Amino acid sequence: QVQLVESGGGLVQPGGSLRLSCVTSGFTLNTYAIAWIRQAPGKEREGVSCISSSGNSTTYTDSAKGRFIISRDNAKNTVYLHMNTLNPEDTGIYFCVAPRVGRVTGLCPSRSSPVRLWLIGDYWGQGTQVTVSS
Repeated sequence: QVQLVESGGGLVQPGGSLRLSCVTSGFTLNTYAIAWIRQAPGKEREGVSCISSSGNSTTYTDSAKGRFIISRDNAKNTVYLHMNTLNPEDTGIYFCVAPRVGRVTGLCPSRSSPVRLWLIGDYWGQGTQVTVSS
C-alpha cells in the first residue's frame, strides 16, 4: 500500500516557522522526486517546491524561494519542507506528491512550467493544514 503521510502543520504567527515532514512507504522513494503542493482556502492548488530523487537538485516557485528549504533523507523515506518567515498568504493545505514528468519520475518540473505540470503525480498524501495568523 502506497502512503505519503504529511505532518508538522499547525497554527503559527506571521514571521514564524514550521517544518513539514512527508513520510513515505509502499514505493521506491529513491526513484521519485518529491514535490510540495499547497491549496489556499478558495484557491486552486499551486506548486511550492520540489526535490529530485537523488536530492541533487531543488526547485522553488516564486512564493517559496528564499524562505523555504526542501530536503530529503531517503534512508528514512522522508522529505522535509522547512518554512521560514511565514505570512498569512502561506495558509493552506500542504500536500507532498510523487510527481511524474512524462515518463520520468526522478526529476522535478521547472519553476517556469505551467501549474498543471506541477499537479501530475503518481501518488499524493492527504495533506497537513498550515494556518498563519495572529
